[in-house]
Amino acid sequence: MILNISIALSIFLFTSYCSPSGDFVDFELKYADVQGVKVSGDEGSYAFSVTISSPDKGCSQYADWWEVVSESGELIYRRILAHSHVSEQPFTRSGGKISVLKNQKVWVRAHMNNAGYGGIVMKGNVTDGFAVDTMPDDFAMNLETEKPLPGSCAF
Repeated sequence: MILNISIALSIFLFTSYCSPSGDFVDFELKYADVQGVKVSGDEGSYAFSVTISSPDKGCSQYADWWEVVSESGELIYRRILAHSHVSEQPFTRSGGKISVLKNQKVWVRAHMNNAGYGGIVMKGNVTDGFAVDTMPDDFAMNLETEKPLPGSCAF
């Protein structure tokens, strides 16, 4: 019982705080986090399977793509996600043929339709694998308007 109360209190404190005026302010998770990257295939034509955790609520808030970005900030590949995954968290979606070399370091990040980039990202390569890394805040933000872009949300 004490443990359950502690967990509930921790969740409450993590998601809200009391402002100086005495009002409670809620912090909602708003970004999509990359939780895993698996790669299969051959050099220059890989398939990536990317696991994402996102605070999807339906078409008003959902992870709408994941992408592979070069170290210099060029879009290598974008996998459009055509609908929200409210009841499927985390979820994994695959995409490819992704033209990278086996030792080429790349970033894998996800995007929220209403919040943009900002979640957990992974960096690595096919040979050594991928791990959580810290991407500079303003890195390759111009890609947010680069095609392909999602159409309408299915559900």
